[in-house]
Amino acid sequence: MTFDHTTVLIPIDVQQGFDYAPWPQRNNPVMEANGQRLLAAWRARGLPLIHVRHDSIHVGSSLHPQHPGNAFRSGFEPQDDEPVVSKSVNAAFIGTDLELRLRRLGVTGVVLFGISTDMCVSTTARVASNLGYRTLVVGDACACFDLKDADGSVIAADVIQRAHLATLRTEFAEVLDTDALLAALG
Repeated sequence: MTFDHTTVLIPIDVQQGFDYAPWPQRNNPVMEANGQRLLAAWRARGLPLIHVRHDSIHVGSSLHPQHPGNAFRSGFEPQDDEPVVSKSVNAAFIGTDLELRLRRLGVTGVVLFGISTDMCVSTTARVASNLGYRTLVVGDACACFDLKDADGSVIAADVIQRAHLATLRTEFAEVLDTDALLAALG
């Protein structure tokens, strides 16, 4: 992937609300550090960046705009005139102007990271790929949560993360870690 003005970095839902109940145990404690490294490198090169924030329509949600959890995590706040796309569903392209923004910028590739790997990151990656964007997911800058299956057994977040990254890699995206992306970025 070429890392120039035709490639945009899209941090997805890196918000404080995931630290509130009822969110279960999360994996990847280095997600924030890796994400901040990506943001710093992207900004240092003056490359395009579009933040995505989940604005839940459910009043009781920790991601609702009236809840303090709707705020970006420390170090992930937009700077200067960096745009924010507000969404209320998993895919950042649905019900938003994200695709229009990308087309206007002449973007052909997207680099995604954030919360959660199996939900909003994966769904956005799938849609981006289906829309024809070269799609890259930075796996170690993503995180997800333990989930219960139909019989109530807990599936560990690490297992969920590995499965979703494998699925994305097979069909929808190139999956790299932060060090590999930063090396490729130069």
